[in-house]
Amino acid sequence: MTSVLLDPTLERHFKGHRHTVTSVDFSCNMKQIATGSVDSCVMIWNMKPQMRAYRFDGHKEAVTSVQFSPSGHLVASTSRDKTVRLWVPSMKAESTVFRAHTATVRCVNFSGDGQSLVTASDDKTIKLWTVHRQKFLFNLSQHMNWVRCAKFSPDDRLIVSSSDDKTIKLWDKNSRECIHSFSEHAGYANYVDFHPSGTCIAAASTDHSVKVWDIRSHKMLQHYPVHSGAVNSLSFHPAGNFLITASSDSTMKILDLVEGKLLYTLHGHQGPVTCVAFSKTGDYFSSGGSDEQVLVWKSNFDECNESSNGVKSHHKSAASSQTRPATSTAHLHVNSDPPVLNSQTSERSEQLNRQGSQATARTHSFSRNGSQSRGTHSYAHRGATISSPSTQQTQGLQRPAHQDKGLSTSSEGRIPSSLANTLEHIIGQLDVLTQVSRRCADQDARYSGCASHRH
Repeated sequence: MTSVLLDPTLERHFKGHRHTVTSVDFSCNMKQIATGSVDSCVMIWNMKPQMRAYRFDGHKEAVTSVQFSPSGHLVASTSRDKTVRLWVPSMKAESTVFRAHTATVRCVNFSGDGQSLVTASDDKTIKLWTVHRQKFLFNLSQHMNWVRCAKFSPDDRLIVSSSDDKTIKLWDKNSRECIHSFSEHAGYANYVDFHPSGTCIAAASTDHSVKVWDIRSHKMLQHYPVHSGAVNSLSFHPAGNFLITASSDSTMKILDLVEGKLLYTLHGHQGPVTCVAFSKTGDYFSSGGSDEQVLVWKSNFDECNESSNGVKSHHKSAASSQTRPATSTAHLHVNSDPPVLNSQTSERSEQLNRQGSQATARTHSFSRNGSQSRGTHSYAHRGATISSPSTQQTQGLQRPAHQDKGLSTSSEGRIPSSLANTLEHIIGQLDVLTQVSRRCADQDARYSGCASHRH
């Protein structure tokens, strides 16, 4: 039995920051999202629409990283002001602060048990702290340049770090020694993290690519040259089968790690996408960008039946193609993706992706459990590009979307609204039939392939 993959949909749209959003993280219960920004503020967004957001002022300079503790009772933030703050994510905005480094603190990460913190800094060091009383434990100091990111492994025994010295280092937390150093030749890694299985790491590089490394064999398992700008952030789906990336090329990419291919390209931000994170269950992911926006997407991934540590060894992966015919109205722009590529044709893939023919698809509200959902939801097919609808939310309160001039517009005498509604219904039915027939064809092909293999 294979898993079912549905299309991501844009669910919420938060606006409240006054500068680039630098970091985003979900609470364990999915009730809150924390974000940090160059505006020096930490924001706590409540997922319930009727609840207002909290703005935490305390840092003197840009906030570079935020993370909820595993229990959700604390939020840690780092800043260019060289400090770390621990906040209680409530209206009172209580916090404790400690000077952690002698230069900008780039990243903070809680250990799995919530008892320790690891921080990375432009002072070229990585430091470990106790959460209780913020006591300094020890530092790791073999990097030769700014340290961009440091993360605990799922079992808390290892730490991975990335630096502008073009290395990614693996550290043994108990011995405090570097056990391996991966080299990035074309650029440096802005962000690095462990796969949920703890067996490999992924690095988001300034060379426009994402690399997946096995930490046991020290070999590169996968290489995805799918972006046309620096990759700023990434996040593994908790099931381990998917990886989402955020890039300065204004897009996010969802990668299928089992098949070793690109599934989706998502457009929602105007300008660089600076951060992205899956929720703890993987049901949602959130992104932030230089446009000061925070977007929340529903991933719509069913639970995968593949093993969570099954990352396929596929060295040069790129996009598989599905072209969708044009349908109706605006908001959602769909581009045809490039054909299946190898490493020699990666540059051609980006050119084709930029020149791909554009089509539009419908956005509408839909019913859940018999009740009408008011949000505007974007739909696309695998390989498509998804743009955010023109809804806006400030402090957690949604504003009505401005209607685009399309089939639903009759003020200029183009198409009467009754005819537009009829066309929308017909197109919707054709879309359903197209999806069903395509899935049936895919299943037949898989079945035929399996049968021939058995014979």
